[in-house]
Amino acid sequence: MEAPFNITALMVLTVMAGISAQVLGKYLKVPGIVFLLLLGILVGRDGLGLVIPEQLGDGLEAIVSLFVALILFEGGLNLDLRSLSKMSDSLRNLVTIGTVIALIGGAIAAHFLGQFPWNLAFLYSALVVVTGPTVIGPLLKQVRVDRQVATLLEGEGVLIDPVGAITAVLVLDVVLNGDTDPVKLISGLLIRLGIGAAIGASGGWVLSWFLRKADFLDENLKILVVLAGVWDLYGIAQYLQDESGLMTAVVAGIVLSSTATAQLRLLRRFQGQLTTLAVSVLFILLAADLSLASILGLGWGGLLTVLALMLVVRPINIWVCTWNSSLNWRQKLFVSWIGPKGIVSASVASLFAILLAQQGMSGGDTVKAMVFLTIIMTVFIQGLTAQVVANLLGVTATNAKGVVIVGSNPLARLIARLFQEKNESVVLIDTSPEAVKEALEENLQAFLSNAMDLEVLEEAGLDSMGTFLAMTKNGEVNFVLAQRAYEEFEPPRVLAVLPKDAQSLNSTPNNVQPALTFDLPLKVWNQYLSEGEVKLVETVLENIGFTYQQTYLQALIDSGKVVPLLRERQNQLQVVRAGEPWQAEDRIICLIHDPKPKLLKRLSGSGTTTTARLTLEKIPTVKEVPMPSPS
Repeated sequence: MEAPFNITALMVLTVMAGISAQVLGKYLKVPGIVFLLLLGILVGRDGLGLVIPEQLGDGLEAIVSLFVALILFEGGLNLDLRSLSKMSDSLRNLVTIGTVIALIGGAIAAHFLGQFPWNLAFLYSALVVVTGPTVIGPLLKQVRVDRQVATLLEGEGVLIDPVGAITAVLVLDVVLNGDTDPVKLISGLLIRLGIGAAIGASGGWVLSWFLRKADFLDENLKILVVLAGVWDLYGIAQYLQDESGLMTAVVAGIVLSSTATAQLRLLRRFQGQLTTLAVSVLFILLAADLSLASILGLGWGGLLTVLALMLVVRPINIWVCTWNSSLNWRQKLFVSWIGPKGIVSASVASLFAILLAQQGMSGGDTVKAMVFLTIIMTVFIQGLTAQVVANLLGVTATNAKGVVIVGSNPLARLIARLFQEKNESVVLIDTSPEAVKEALEENLQAFLSNAMDLEVLEEAGLDSMGTFLAMTKNGEVNFVLAQRAYEEFEPPRVLAVLPKDAQSLNSTPNNVQPALTFDLPLKVWNQYLSEGEVKLVETVLENIGFTYQQTYLQALIDSGKVVPLLRERQNQLQVVRAGEPWQAEDRIICLIHDPKPKLLKRLSGSGTTTTARLTLEKIPTVKEVPMPSPS
């Protein structure tokens, strides 16, 4: 009974350490992988000696293989295919040309800086070609960057994993057998990718069909059937051709994601939780088996090799592969900086060290140590600095554009048209056929549906939009819709037209923000718009007299005669939050109700002697009600 108990204790300690690392990372707002590596080393053979992965024997390889398959399946499941299509050229280049650049560049660095012989230099380089969803996914959840950058990094992490793993296997075959026939190498790569893609595509379609048709099962059991199915597909692919299973897992996830099944959202949530557990267990196990002495033995050559990968090879790779993309230099620079290595590199390196030892070849442990040094340095340096770099380069998700508006009333349509005039994506959602018809007649994109339907929000593109705005006539419903949108999609800005006594805001001040003004009489202002009793004006808060201007503007807002709609700051147009503090140089677009022209004169400063005044002017491209003109 001693051996089974030891294995049980090992797995319990592994799970405890892994989840503790994730919790600690979440609490300190640091990528959890940083603490996974630290705790793995701490409880491992060179630390406290509590977790000894060798006790699992051959079972370690099975655990790693099955968990990696789940991780890649989850990566494929979460790929944003709509956004991915916009970055398809760059992504294709990264998976093809980028793999070659990384392979050659890494080998040169390892040979000349790390003093590796050429065969081991290429083996090491093949192992670190990949980035991987195990590190990119958690990092992007912690550091919210704009959709284009996130899509490219996520796509690269998912799709390059199977390509990199198969490339590493082929390089290992060259190292062991000396067969360098390029035709054979390329054909081996294509065969594995082809078999994996074929099994994944067909299997993913079958799983999708099952989810739609198996009405006799509850949703939870359906999800478990999918999990079993993914492992079945992986096993079949591995049986037919070694190392083709990773591609199978990725393609199965992509195919399943492309089918609009009602259980897709639940599947993604469950799979995300399972992936978190898998990443936690794998990193603890593999880090626990690491020899610190072998890493320290790499010396300065190892450090310089990794720095060359990060500061030379990766930037060259990214700039070559994205030279004709829509990414600007700031986005390219951020992608160049983010290239942490993950669980696929670690697991394959551990396996290769064993295989080389079995063949009586030296250098396997050195390659493994070099791979783990690369993982440690990239995860620590890039993971801990990603937020700072994103802020400096201005590529955070707070800069994301576009808005989804729930409610197609006159005021909502006016806001939508203002965004549309700035060439931003706008989608309206409403349950009223008449309201949706009016939006469509104004050339606005609109859905006739309930905004509680997550598939509708997904189809509206909320996962890539900068703002969610709920402004139906019911304030309580608006809050529920906004909170739901935040929980499921986490857009950078979530606003709702709320009643003044919305006590629930006190518990979630950072999730749902009140839009426009507190206790906005939406019905009244919609009536004003319908009857043409409003004027659309703008004001720029100047540096000189700023305090007086903002105080005067806020007084007009509090009086109920003015409703601020949009605020432009640093060329970013955003929906106004109720009570938000203004800044000098803010451009604020407002609605004014007063059929008498004297109010506009008073607001524009006519008849007053003060030099510090609000300058309200009509927007030249916008007419008075109906405003702005439908495009």
